[in-house]
Amino acid sequence: MWNWQLTSLPADIPVGKDPVFLKRSTHLTRHYRMIGNKAIVIHNNPQMTGMEQLSVSLDFLEFPPTHTCDGENLSPRIRLKGLRAASIAVMVFNPFEKSCCSFTPWICWNLPPLPIIPAGIPREPVPTVPVGAVQGITDYGTIGYSGPCPPPGGMIRYHFKVYGLDAMLDLAPGSDKHALIQAMKGHVVQFGETAAVASR
Repeated sequence: MWNWQLTSLPADIPVGKDPVFLKRSTHLTRHYRMIGNKAIVIHNNPQMTGMEQLSVSLDFLEFPPTHTCDGENLSPRIRLKGLRAASIAVMVFNPFEKSCCSFTPWICWNLPPLPIIPAGIPREPVPTVPVGAVQGITDYGTIGYSGPCPPPGGMIRYHFKVYGLDAMLDLAPGSDKHALIQAMKGHVVQFGETAAVASR
């Protein structure tokens, strides 16, 4: 059974200020659910000056094989509510990757402001179907989405951070996460987050 929790985070869940929000006063209310004895962050709702909340959700709480390395490895559908922005950027983080606390398996920007980001965005720098977008190089050294691939008996969590921007970004395809963060500064008008887990 899924149990909603709304309280201070346990010590094993990393807490940090998003670099895009530097110089903004921030209070984060984190919602999480328990899977066994693991606390899984589901939403990070920003309450900050000049920042509107964006509701973000996936079609699942635990990844089906379609969106993992065990299946088609397709990017998932992302649903947005309350969107009032000129463009969208998505950054996905895997805090379970030992090599880096902000390991990024997908970055995508200049998505049109639609209520649904469709699944299956191709692994190419400038896809045009099923939606137009620009994608950057991930921490795997590849372009486009790479789904979770936990070790046998293990569980990992993907954080999907979605930014509503006031303009399309003038950022070259294949740029890395640091370039994307820098390009977004001063343009973020909405923010929302959700998460899902994958296990074997």
